[in-house]
Amino acid sequence: MTAEIWDVIIVGAGLSGLSAAHFLRKRVAELKILILEGNDRVGGRTVASDIPAANGVDRWDFGGQWVGSTQTHVMDLIKELGLEIYPQFNTGKKVIHMGGPTSKVRTYSSSIPTMSPLVLMDFTHLLSKIDRLCGTVCVQDPSKTPNAVELDSMTLHSFVEQHAWTAEIKEHIEVCTRAAFGMQPSQMSFLFFLMYAAAAGGLLALLESSPGGAQEFKIKGGTQQLSELLADGVGLKNVRLGSAVTAIWQDAEWARVMTSNDTYLCRAVIVTCPPHLAAKIHYQPALPSMREFLTQNMPVGHMIKFIITYKTAFWKEKGFSGEIVAGSSTDCPFCVTFDATSPQGNAALVGFISSKQATHWTTMEAGERRTAVLSSLVKYLGPEAASCIHYEEKDWAKEVYNGGCPVNVMAPGLLTYYHPSLRKPCGRIHWAGTETATQWCGYMSGAVQSGQRAALEVLAEVCHGVLTKEEQEVLQQSPTVENPANPKASAKPALFTRKGAIIAVLTISAALLLARRQNALTRIETYLKNIFNKYK
Repeated sequence: MTAEIWDVIIVGAGLSGLSAAHFLRKRVAELKILILEGNDRVGGRTVASDIPAANGVDRWDFGGQWVGSTQTHVMDLIKELGLEIYPQFNTGKKVIHMGGPTSKVRTYSSSIPTMSPLVLMDFTHLLSKIDRLCGTVCVQDPSKTPNAVELDSMTLHSFVEQHAWTAEIKEHIEVCTRAAFGMQPSQMSFLFFLMYAAAAGGLLALLESSPGGAQEFKIKGGTQQLSELLADGVGLKNVRLGSAVTAIWQDAEWARVMTSNDTYLCRAVIVTCPPHLAAKIHYQPALPSMREFLTQNMPVGHMIKFIITYKTAFWKEKGFSGEIVAGSSTDCPFCVTFDATSPQGNAALVGFISSKQATHWTTMEAGERRTAVLSSLVKYLGPEAASCIHYEEKDWAKEVYNGGCPVNVMAPGLLTYYHPSLRKPCGRIHWAGTETATQWCGYMSGAVQSGQRAALEVLAEVCHGVLTKEEQEVLQQSPTVENPANPKASAKPALFTRKGAIIAVLTISAALLLARRQNALTRIETYLKNIFNKYK
């Protein structure tokens, strides 16, 4: 059989791979580009489905869905493709349940939950430490971070155990980790956590739906459109679905890319699938041991995402935003929910069963999960929650060509020793995917950035003359060059934003109230002055 010959072959038709193809095609229209995808659809970790709704049928995202104004790479792409965004609804009371099944269910309307003075102090103290450390991280080369070995030798859990005082804050961190990574704090390197937050501009940016936050906007019609429109632009004849790559061989002249049925030759390959799936491809010659060890030790999160449609948005009528935060110590199966009412006005809620809850509930029948989720919603939002139109879910661990969501993480020790192998080309093979991004790593914007970066590398290899002077300089930069979007170590921590100032005032007020109650005003005032003097 004669092998087809292409200029560039891209493994994976997700947002990263299609962004790479789009970038290459814009720069050199004559390039022959082939995209091989194991799944029967494009989109990778984004997928949209039509489900029953109040006004008939409507479409919702069952994978990645949010974008933010600071996510410049994906926002530019949205504008280029002519898509529209709309804000995440977050007005009204939010529900929080921490401390066990019998603990009190509380509501709040501010950006942070109502806390006792002691817990508020603990929150501010821990946040300031994390924000300060985020400001020291070199995102492009975390091994250059001060005290990198020490930070990488501990888990997020061990750091929180050392520096948080209250059980409530520890539970808050666990919920945040489950919602953002689909993992427990004990499963990831603390340095990886800092790098991930720094790549987003700070910890709070990962968690919020306010301006600049990760959950700020949604795309009308769903995020899978990004990949579908990119595939149309590249040419559907160049995108082959159901074509999982099993092996990549390379020599001095060609890279040979193989599926179960076909073999292709090309001058350069871009592998964009998640690291744990890239590790399953057979490479000849074998990849460097540093790369092999890294990708074989990057576990992926576990999330079950559900959408529940209703006749009306009863929670809005009752003054709720639809946002619920539930700790793992409760009997609630999910960790967070949000309002998911569509642009067409069809009422819905979206939620996530994550990490150890997902491990438990994935073994149950779908009907049992549905019953447990609705039961919890009734407890938090009222009896109207039981009368839904439709419940639909997607367990990403059961996706054959994904195996989990939302992102692969690094265990302790990997960043300081093996991280450079994550992006370093191996001969004709280049690596992309959101895990390789230096801005908004783990998000759709990171996927777009990584695809464009890998495309630049390929252009330098196959047609160097088309690169601009600026692009050549980018490629020549050391991997340790600091990310311009990342605060420098000498800068003031992100805690001292307007929100940080509010938190600081609240903390001082709470501390003074607590001090009067404990007759220890002088001691508390001295303590607070010492904390804030560190960040002047």
